[in-house]
This record gives sequence, structure tokens and C-alpha cells, in this order.
Amino acid sequence: MAIPFRLRPAEMKDAEFLLAWRNDPATREASHNQDVIGLDDHIKWLSNSLNKPDLRLLWIAEMDGLAVGTCRADRLEYAWEVSWTVAPEARGKGIAHQMLSKLVHSFNEPLVAQVKPDNIASMKVAERAGFVLDKQENGVLFYIYPSTPSIAD
Repeated sequence: MAIPFRLRPAEMKDAEFLLAWRNDPATREASHNQDVIGLDDHIKWLSNSLNKPDLRLLWIAEMDGLAVGTCRADRLEYAWEVSWTVAPEARGKGIAHQMLSKLVHSFNEPLVAQVKPDNIASMKVAERAGFVLDKQENGVLFYIYPSTPSIAD
């Protein structure tokens, strides 16, 4: 029997574990911004994120009622850029794939993702969810979802 999995909109009550996941060393290493984030800055960021759904969408992944990850979509000029983080204690269980698969099927607009070349797990997740490598630039792999026009031009 499958464990119930769902994505729900993030709320301010999620701030504590979102910050803990963000500041996890493995998460920071895979991020563009590797700095440790303080609580005040995080609360401000989360509040701004939740209050601008036309620019950022943020979800919490739950398995069997427990928060196990987060994914978000940031509005770019030409697409939505997606990103994801799995809770440290939930890694290696296919959660990132489940999150990204649900996320891509909820959009009718172009999607892109950026992954560092040494982040093999995220590369596999993106490709398994249907993203294809579009280009590599400045030490970052740029993936597009097949219906998204190339950003290499």
C-alpha cells in the first residue's frame, strides 16, 4: 500500500522546518547562495514569498501527514523556474521525484530548472521528471521542460 503523498501550499507555520532544511549543509552546498540564513531574514523572505503568488509559488511535500520536502516556482520573464529541497531525514526515498512530477503536471506554462554539475541527485531527478539539459553556463546546468523554448539563444 502506497504512503499518501501530497503537495500543499506553504504557510507561515512552516517557517521553522523550512529554515532548518535551507540551512542544512548539503542543501547549502547545492544552492547558489550557500550562506547560513538567519531567522529574521528567513521570516521576511517567507512572508514576502507567500504574499506574492504571481511571482513565487511555494509548496510543502507531505508523506503520511509529515513534511518531507519543499518545492517552489519563481516567475521569470519567459517561464517558471522550479527548485526543490528534501528534508535531510527523508532523502534517498524518491521524494524529490514525486514532488517535481506533481509540480510539472500542475503547470501549463514553460518550466526551467538550474542544477549545479556536481549535484548528481538533482540532475537525475530533473531528467526523470522529463526535463532536458539545454545548456551549461557559468558552472550551472540549465534544464528545460520539453514544452519550454530553448534558453540557449
